Amino acid sequence: MPGLRRVRLSRSITMKPVEPKIASLVRAVVEAMDYECVGVEQDSGGAGGAILRVYIDQPDGIGLDDCETVSHQLSGVLDVEDPIAGQYDLEVSSPGLDRPLFELEHFRRFAGARVRIRLLEKLDGRRRFDGRLAGVDGEMVLLDLDGNRVAVPFERIEVARLVPEF
Repeated sequence: MPGLRRVRLSRSITMKPVEPKIASLVRAVVEAMDYECVGVEQDSGGAGGAILRVYIDQPDGIGLDDCETVSHQLSGVLDVEDPIAGQYDLEVSSPGLDRPLFELEHFRRFAGARVRIRLLEKLDGRRRFDGRLAGVDGEMVLLDLDGNRVAVPFERIEVARLVPEF
């Protein structure tokens, strides 16, 4: 029907990191606008089509106007540079309460927070961890799980998100 807009729930889509060239381009545009580029993900497609998702933040938080402003600017640059083959949907959003963690610095910054991590492959017989961030040691993310300290290799992390605590 004309005028209807397709809405997708981000939790149902498995996103992947983007190519460094695309991430660098997006980061440059977002940071030039005085926002933090929290991270960039993409889904290469499927029945719903491809998605490029950009998470932005700033000290006072992110509103709809911020997302629209960044989306408009980023769309123009992506149209000119054309770093992604084919059609895709661009989504710009705040990281939300269940903020994704993309970089080692994010794990340092949120030490003490509760986190859920899913690994690319099993570590000590499991792929999923739910615990408290204890910091970073080199390339290892440290977690406190039920009184035990676990070191998770950063390169083996597929998805990591903060767990909101109320």
